[in-house]
Order: sequence, then C-alpha cells, then structure tokens
Amino acid sequence: MHKRFLVIFLIAFSAVAFARPNSKAPTLTPQTSGTTQLLISVSPVDSNVVWVGGTGGTFVVTTDGGNTWKAGVIPGAENLQFRDVQGVSDKVAYLMSIGGHSTDFKIFKTVDGGASWKIEFTNEMVGAFYDCFAFWGQDRGVTHSDSVSGVFPDIRTTDGKTWESIASNMPPALTGEASFSSSGTCITTQGEGNAWIATGGSTIARILATKDGGNTWNAYDTPLVSSATAGGFSVAFRDSRHGIVGGGDLSTNSSVDAATSEDGGQTWTLTNTPPVQGTIFCLAYASGLSHGEPDDDGNRTVVVTAETEPNFSSGSAAWTPDEGQTWFQLPTVSGFWGLAFANPKAGWFVGNNGTIMKISFEGD
Repeated sequence: MHKRFLVIFLIAFSAVAFARPNSKAPTLTPQTSGTTQLLISVSPVDSNVVWVGGTGGTFVVTTDGGNTWKAGVIPGAENLQFRDVQGVSDKVAYLMSIGGHSTDFKIFKTVDGGASWKIEFTNEMVGAFYDCFAFWGQDRGVTHSDSVSGVFPDIRTTDGKTWESIASNMPPALTGEASFSSSGTCITTQGEGNAWIATGGSTIARILATKDGGNTWNAYDTPLVSSATAGGFSVAFRDSRHGIVGGGDLSTNSSVDAATSEDGGQTWTLTNTPPVQGTIFCLAYASGLSHGEPDDDGNRTVVVTAETEPNFSSGSAAWTPDEGQTWFQLPTVSGFWGLAFANPKAGWFVGNNGTIMKISFEGD
C-alpha cells in the first residue's frame, strides 16, 4: 500500500497490568552500521549473520553478531528502497525494492555475500504494489501485493531463481483490501508450508493463511479496526497455532490494537491494550527463527514498535512477556523501523540515519 512507514512514540502507560516478578528488561546495545541511510528491514540468519535493507539502494550485513557491519549500495538501485530482506547465509540473501514506478518493484539476490546482485523479478503489472515477502527455506518463498481489481497478484518461488504467479490460489480480495509493508512484517512463514498475511484497507482486517506453501489459502476475520487507512500491519507466529497480529489507524493515530490466535489464525482475541500511541508498526517474537514445533510453554515474549503520522523522525517500543497480558515500555528505544530476532539473546532494531541496536533477553 502506498504510504510512509515510520516508528512512533510510546506514551506513558499508567495502567499496565501487573508484571511477572521475573520479567527482566532486555539489554540494549547500540551498534555502528557504516551508513547514514534509513534502514527499513532486517533478517537474522542466526546470532552472527544478519542482513539489513534500506533506502538509497543500501544493504548492510554482519557476520559477527553486529560487532562490525559492512554497508554497500547495489549499482543502479540508488533510487530504490529495500522494504524487505531475507537472509539465508553469510553469502546468500534476497532484497525486495520499491520506488516511484510499478517496475521499481524488484527482487534481488546475492550468492557472494553482496559483492554482486542479480535481479530475479521485475513487476510489470500496473497497480500492483508488493509489500513484503517471506521464505520457508533458501529456495522457497512467497511475495505479497495489494489487491488489483479484486485479486491479489502474489508470486512464489520454489527454486530460489524464478517467480511465478499464484494469484489464482489467493482468496478474493475485499474492496480496497491491501497490506501495510511494515518493514516486511505484513507476512510471516513457519515450518515447511505455513504462512500468514495481515491485511487492511477495507471494512474488515483479515489474515490470509496457507498450510501448503501457497497452493491453497483461506481468509479469516480479525477484531482489529479496518478502513482505507487502518487494519492489520504486522503478524508473527511462534508455531503453527500460536500467533499475534498488530495494527491501528494511520489517519487518526488511534485504535492501536493487538490480537492473538491459538488455532493457526482462524480466530483472534484482542490482547490488553499495548502501551503505544498510534499504530503498531512492527512486531516480532523473541523466540526468533521458527524451525520446529515448540509446545504451549514456548517463548511468548513479543516486542513491538509503533508509529504516528505525521511525525517521521522518532519513536520507541514496548514488549510483553506473555503475548499481551502484561506490557512494558522500552523508553530509550527511539527512531527504529524494523525488528527481528534470531533467538531471545540476539535481536536487532534498525531505523533512522543508519541506526542499529541489538536487543537481548538474557533471562529467556
């Protein structure tokens, strides 16, 4: 969806639910990226290798947990911004770009650590606006677009080289239905074939879900507010059943909401109100990369960023140890857009002016 995505201020929260005695605040460590470009999206491969995408055709990568970062610019992409990134290894990564024209949506791939990049896909569909992508492995991924004439023109790769349309597999779109890029977090994958997409822009905020790698999809309603400027922004799942979605209304900087699911996204229940003003922009489980099926006692810690219009310069974040029953502010975190974890001890915020901050929950 054509809009500007930013992180926003957290307000003082005087009615936070009672905290668990062992809810220890995370450790926050600023790191140096080597660029002053806005950094939008982040993808940890593990606790050492992390890829980041930004404006001005910029990417940043670390192979030592962020102690040192290497910044680069893809030749010919200087006018593009990378709304999403997928790290596969220290050598292999994908970037998704947007710009001022429909053909500026491109998918880039490197297999040599960023020394060179190949364009795998260029959009030719008028009206398509690709918001985000996610992968089940190094060669299998799906990319999601706003609807065009009632159809989601989503694409998929099964070989990591070519992309094909799966528009005919998608549920019919509601009038105006679209997604908010949210630093690539409007879509998430889990396991071998599960994926969930958060939508808004219409009368109902929905979750589009697949269990078979994108062959078939279902659409499920959420209780989040939805309109042309509102809906679900960011979604994450910690296993095939348990997930969280967040959103709000950009035009009013209100209706900030989060909801959780225990049945794979079919039904959703609102959490306690997050201590943020505006709209939840990005959220992530601290449990990080989902390779297996944790039980119900698996890590339930979630970190969120939020945003308001028209302030595009600052913001902060909050976290919950129990999927939204209790909330805690992170008042010193400011100006960050993207957020992702490899594991509870290794997560990263990225944002304005090339800023990067590592976040670690030592007790989880």
